[in-house]
Amino acid sequence: MPGKVNPVILEVTIQVAAQVMGNDATVTLGGGLGVLELNVMLPVMARNLLESIGLLSASTTMLASRCVAGIQPNRNRCAELIEQSLAMVTPLAVRIGYDKAAELAHEAYHGGKTIRALLSEKGVLPADEIDRILDPRTMI
Repeated sequence: MPGKVNPVILEVTIQVAAQVMGNDATVTLGGGLGVLELNVMLPVMARNLLESIGLLSASTTMLASRCVAGIQPNRNRCAELIEQSLAMVTPLAVRIGYDKAAELAHEAYHGGKTIRALLSEKGVLPADEIDRILDPRTMI
């Protein structure tokens, strides 16, 4: 398939997580099977613990260098997604009331519009107040 990108680094990381969970189950079981204070399971517990440490170390190093390093946000797309988010209605509840804010959220969802667009369209608040209330930087 042209343009296909295989997410092998992420797949490896998921496989490592599965193996580490299995190793943890063995370590947990081994700890519970120690009898008469002579835990004959110590060798398998140690082996699985050391294997998990090695796998996690290698996979996180690979994930960081080959997948995470160099990731840059698409700031325009992020801003677009924030504007389309219904979470933008949250700070309005204090100003226009919960019921009116919920009504706007419902209308935005079903109408495919942003909260900001609906507020402007309906003239609920002046433009400068809309910008001040719906500033996502003040919501974090």
